[in-house]
Amino acid sequence: MSPTEIPQPTSSDRGALVGRLTGVRAVAVLFGAPLVLLGAFIAAGLDVARSLCRGRWPRAVSSGVLAAGLAYVALIRPWAARWGATPGERGAAMVGDETVPHPSLQVTHAVAIDAPTAAVWSWLAQIGQDRAGFYSYTWLENLAGCRMRTADNVREEWQGRGVGEIVALHPNLGLELVRLEPGRAFVMQDGWYFNVTPDGPSRCRVQARYRAPPGLGGRAFGLLFELPHFIMQRGMLLGLKRRAERAGLHTSVTVANRQPSR
Repeated sequence: MSPTEIPQPTSSDRGALVGRLTGVRAVAVLFGAPLVLLGAFIAAGLDVARSLCRGRWPRAVSSGVLAAGLAYVALIRPWAARWGATPGERGAAMVGDETVPHPSLQVTHAVAIDAPTAAVWSWLAQIGQDRAGFYSYTWLENLAGCRMRTADNVREEWQGRGVGEIVALHPNLGLELVRLEPGRAFVMQDGWYFNVTPDGPSRCRVQARYRAPPGLGGRAFGLLFELPHFIMQRGMLLGLKRRAERAGLHTSVTVANRQPSR
């Protein structure tokens, strides 16, 4: 993704420097771990190959790192790419696919929520660093300098959204909202979007999809981005589920307590 820079109120050199440093910090937190893991995997593979070429047993550490990397590629990565989504959801077209029509990589996640579509949409509509947060791992977001807060309630002043506005990811960065269908689709630039699908009168499913841009560069970015994206998006979907279901349970209990006794 290529987030849009959010204009800052200060124009001083010091303010600009702070903005750049916080941006560098965010990138380091986001891509640091994948790059370290990739580097360790490549180094271990080279070390094992060198040892075998010299007729020696590979070192245990290198063999273990290589085996772990291969297990991730063969087992964990496919599971992470389809977490929560049914085969039908993974293959189905979604509102937002048009933003990246020919992706080099596609990931679809989903979660079932025991709450009506309208109730779930109220939580989804207010996401953003300057609103309700992303219902995910706030401590990790703040490690990247996001200064994130996570709300546990729906607020009326956060419900209004419009195409063209910026959904803040960070004090300095955000994604433009390029398509909005209230109750159904929340689509941001660069191929990150959410669809809400009814699954009965009081249940729905939320599908989240990311599409990496075409080309070698887009695929390389997508491969580096997919692990942190999976961790944070899974946390977000589960956080959304907990809040919507808890709010629905609270409403049901309140209504029941208000029923006149007979």
